[in-house]
Amino acid sequence: MTKKPSNPHDAYARQVLSRAADAASEIRVNIDAELAARIDLDGMVLVPGSFITEDLRSLYSDVLYRTTIDGRGAYIYILIEHQSCSDQLMAFRMLGYVVNIWRRHLDEHPKPEVLPFVLPLVVHSTHTGLRWTAPTQLSDLIDLDDVTRDPLYRYLPRFEFLLDDVAPLDVAALRARELTPAAQLMLIMHKIGPGNPHLGSDIMEVVDELRALLDGPSGVREFDILVTYLFIVGDVGVTDLQPLTDRLGPRAKEVVMTTAERLEARGEARGRAEGRVEMLVEMLTAKFGPLPSAMAQRVQVADADELHLWARRVLTADSLAEVFA
Repeated sequence: MTKKPSNPHDAYARQVLSRAADAASEIRVNIDAELAARIDLDGMVLVPGSFITEDLRSLYSDVLYRTTIDGRGAYIYILIEHQSCSDQLMAFRMLGYVVNIWRRHLDEHPKPEVLPFVLPLVVHSTHTGLRWTAPTQLSDLIDLDDVTRDPLYRYLPRFEFLLDDVAPLDVAALRARELTPAAQLMLIMHKIGPGNPHLGSDIMEVVDELRALLDGPSGVREFDILVTYLFIVGDVGVTDLQPLTDRLGPRAKEVVMTTAERLEARGEARGRAEGRVEMLVEMLTAKFGPLPSAMAQRVQVADADELHLWARRVLTADSLAEVFA
């Protein structure tokens, strides 16, 4: 059984920012032109994997790119943060992720004399509009008063991450950003999508950006990703999006219809699977008493073939061991 994905907001952002051109546009709006000219943003290469620990993957998602700065090897690390509350220890967490990037680099390049530069960026994007309030510098997390801090300054760790706090920005400000259509719409959908009963009308404000997305080289796929996100997090249905698809044309209408059908089928399949799990647990409990936690967990993660096999065995088995043999 596959692992549960990260929450839909971060998953959507990761899908978009895993495309180098979209990630590069997000980097460009957060650094000055002189630094941007020194980084090979057009030559960014996505590095597979995640540096976020398992317990935090429902809260954040991340992407890592390999590139060069002034011809020297370097990395760009982007973390997407969609919580309504700022993570007070984010500077500490980001330092840990950067250290782990260096560790991977050392595994791949034994015995180096220097470490590559890592540019860390946190994108804070949430529909709540609450600003980021946590420190972006690690030294600000060290518990010292001002009198003590000054003489100890040289011994404090100097680490800071870039912060793109888009949470308080309105749609007009997001539209004014020089981003790719996919990156721009991702941030806008984070703003207007979740739980919005007026999404069908609000989304018409960005119809030009949506048309630009559709007309791109991977437009249908990117539009499908966007619509999937809206159906998952928004209070919206096919009829709500009809004015939009009427403006965008038959390609958009087909994507909306097929996406809705796919998500409905997925929901029905999930419901059937959950029903089989509940029925098997009831059968086992009625015959053998309350299930040990290990066996209950085994049932929860079983596939359809295993559930069918165990349900048949319950009828003749004299013990739980026989059922799960």
